[in-house]
Amino acid sequence: MLANSPIAAMIPCVDFERARQFYSETLGLSEMDMPMPEDPDGMPVGVAYQCGGGTMLFVYRRETPTKADHTAAGWMVADFDAVVDDLMSRGVTFDTYPEMPDTEWDARGVASYPESGSKSAWFKDPEGNILAINTMPG
Repeated sequence: MLANSPIAAMIPCVDFERARQFYSETLGLSEMDMPMPEDPDGMPVGVAYQCGGGTMLFVYRRETPTKADHTAAGWMVADFDAVVDDLMSRGVTFDTYPEMPDTEWDARGVASYPESGSKSAWFKDPEGNILAINTMPG
C-alpha cells in the first residue's frame, strides 16, 4: 500500500521566517496553496513545498531546535553538477564527511562513489537540518 504512495519529508524549525526564506529563495521551492493550522497568534504553524513526483517538503514551527545528526531529506536530481553549481551560486556550502569509506571528495564538497558511479552532496538549512542532493547512474 505505501509503496505506491508519495512521501513527504518533515523539517522542524525554530525561526520560521528565516527557514521559509531559505526554502523559498535559496532553494527555489514553491509554496503549495493549502490551508494550514494557525498558532494562537494567528500565524501558520508550517508551510508545504511542492517537490517532484507528487512529493512535498513540510517545514513546521517548533520551540526547540533540531538535534538530528543525519540527513533529514534528500532530492534525487538528474543534472547533479548543474544543481550543485546553482546552489553554490545561491550561497549554499556543502559539508564533507571524510570518515565515509570508499568515497572521493572534490573541492566543492561533492562525494563520488566510484563503484556505483553515484554522487551526493550535503548541506544544512539555517536551523542545522541536514539536506542532500543525490544522483544515481542511468
